[in-house]
Amino acid sequence: MPEWITSLTVGQIAVVVGGAGLVLGLIVKAWKAVRPVWVGVRDFLDDWRGEPGRDGVPERHGVMKRLATIEADGAATRQRVKDIEHELHPNSGSSLRDQVDGIRKQLTEHIAQQQG
Repeated sequence: MPEWITSLTVGQIAVVVGGAGLVLGLIVKAWKAVRPVWVGVRDFLDDWRGEPGRDGVPERHGVMKRLATIEADGAATRQRVKDIEHELHPNSGSSLRDQVDGIRKQLTEHIAQQQG
């Protein structure tokens, strides 16, 4: 055993042990303060990256794949809205609006014939 260890007094050993205990206590206290933040960061990163599926739990896609899905769905939705809007305005007679207007005109003429 090295001489510096064998030459320590009981007081010096107590100071070293107390200092080590103090440092360990400070580390534990700091970890208790940092742990909730770390858990939040870890959860955020798990959501960002996504998680592979496992027994009984389906796969969760990461943020980038979800955004790509939203953008793809958005393009399809915009096209559907455009198609619906086309049907709501008169055009060459093929829109739903043209058909409704034609039926209304025929109904108005029919009612006028019946009354008159």
